[in-house]
Amino acid sequence: MKKPVLVVMAAGMGSRYGGLKQIDPVGSHGEAILDYSLFDAHEAGFETAVIIIKKAIEKDFMDTVGQRLKDCPMEIRYAFQEIDKAIPEGYEIPAERTKPWGTSHAVLCAKEQIGDAPFAVINADDYYGKSAYKTLYTYLSSAHNTEKYDFCMVGYRLGNTVTDNGSVARGVCQTDDNGYLTQVVERTKIEKYDGGIHFTEDDGATWTELSADVNVSMNMWGFTPEFLQEIEARFPEFLQVDVPKNPAKAEYFLPRTVSDLLSENKATVKVLESADKWYGVTYAADKPQVVAALKAMAAEGKYPDGLWG
Repeated sequence: MKKPVLVVMAAGMGSRYGGLKQIDPVGSHGEAILDYSLFDAHEAGFETAVIIIKKAIEKDFMDTVGQRLKDCPMEIRYAFQEIDKAIPEGYEIPAERTKPWGTSHAVLCAKEQIGDAPFAVINADDYYGKSAYKTLYTYLSSAHNTEKYDFCMVGYRLGNTVTDNGSVARGVCQTDDNGYLTQVVERTKIEKYDGGIHFTEDDGATWTELSADVNVSMNMWGFTPEFLQEIEARFPEFLQVDVPKNPAKAEYFLPRTVSDLLSENKATVKVLESADKWYGVTYAADKPQVVAALKAMAAEGKYPDGLWG
């Protein structure tokens, strides 16, 4: 069995954040959240990482993160998510479409670099905590006898993943008695308020409560190589059915692909729960909290003073 590969999605431009949050420094030596993710992943056993970026940010990324990662002990590969990559022959991209097609498309763009190894998927701008990588690596490294695709995800308590500075998008998860995912529903506008946490699907006209203890997906998944064939096979239907309804903004989300496979009884997804607190920079105002948290962890000895040398 091949060793698991870590896939890092870093192609998003950070519109709500107001800049390239993938490269924004949060560590004492200029490290980005991505540096800490790679450090934790390598500590857990991952030896190879595939980082997905856009050509538009390639120079800025390579001049900052890329330079630092020359001292990273992992093998670093790069993939590029572009609007015209992996598009079926004969498909016309809508004139109003300016951005790529979402997280499933991002992973599809990295298909060649991933190869035929099991792989984990994370966001570049999310700090997941050390235990998540260890749990994920262990699961992906184990042989599981099953007639279905054997996937996994790391679930976080919603209350550990929200920000005080605006709304967040989360995949809200339901599991069976054995800890397997039965459904994941993407909620694109979840907010804290004085009395708790709620979400809206109509731009704030109505709100629905969510428990702080509900499991949510932070796009930290574990897949077998067959998943790459599945997202490739399903991409044309998304382009033909979903995009005409919302040409500028329709997105091919990872949770949607996973949900389809679950509903077709083709896959199982083991939910590996994490008690770690998530940190991220959805908004610029989130950054001071992330900087302070990482500084405190370094003071506790969880990280060296300077990750790569």
